[in-house]
Amino acid sequence: MTLRSFIDDVGSPDRTIAIVADGSTGPLAEMLSDAFAGQPIAVERAEAGSIGSDLDPEIDVALATEGDTAVLLEDGKPVAASPMHTLYDAILAINSDLFVTGARGMGEIAFPDVLAGLEGTRLRLRGYPLAHKEKLLLIVVSRYIEQRAWAAGSGTLQSAFQQLSRIDDEIGTYETYAELAETDVDVHVYGVDDGCPPELDATVHTGTGPEYRDGWFVVFDPDDRRAPDAVGTALVCLETEPRVWDGFWTTDPDRVARIADYIAREL
Repeated sequence: MTLRSFIDDVGSPDRTIAIVADGSTGPLAEMLSDAFAGQPIAVERAEAGSIGSDLDPEIDVALATEGDTAVLLEDGKPVAASPMHTLYDAILAINSDLFVTGARGMGEIAFPDVLAGLEGTRLRLRGYPLAHKEKLLLIVVSRYIEQRAWAAGSGTLQSAFQQLSRIDDEIGTYETYAELAETDVDVHVYGVDDGCPPELDATVHTGTGPEYRDGWFVVFDPDDRRAPDAVGTALVCLETEPRVWDGFWTTDPDRVARIADYIAREL
């Protein structure tokens, strides 16, 4: 078992993001298409009538009241919907500096339903300067998982940084983990030991193997995995070449538990 084996075990669901708009879809649709270029997720224009009938009430309401709307289809069936303006605010209009500098912190991370519905999709995303928006999705997911742990106030959070100095170098990252330290979350950080804030209230794991050098994971494992309101989440990625990431995220309880157990046991 390795981090790679978890990634390789992910299937390829048939997913499409359909943009339903009254008029021209305009620049937002182009931005959304660019954000998912090269991914196994098609982005296309659709008429409201083609989405289907007998929809989930939340999707029905979004289509009726929210204006231009993105609808996530899985095997042709609508499973989630988000207003285009929420996708714009969550990912299209921003860059990683918002998180690095701490301009967007705990309690301010939005994760629209259409993005959340992409869990279990294997993605290959490029960082800057190879691409402007692709890697940002992984940053948003990471911050969302950290926020979920912070909101829960307990459980275990395991986070890999490749180089531990990033915690200190990135103001937003340091502030995030300082806020987590004020909760009862058991925080574990992983990476090559090139400098870690000595006052950071976390268990530090260092190494030089491939999973330390190339791994990017953020895993929140609730205290009681069987509790009905316990929602663990795991992001697992590997850098396969400079600034290119292969990975996925999941809220499947069994998969999250297996990932958390592997990290605790092997790293």
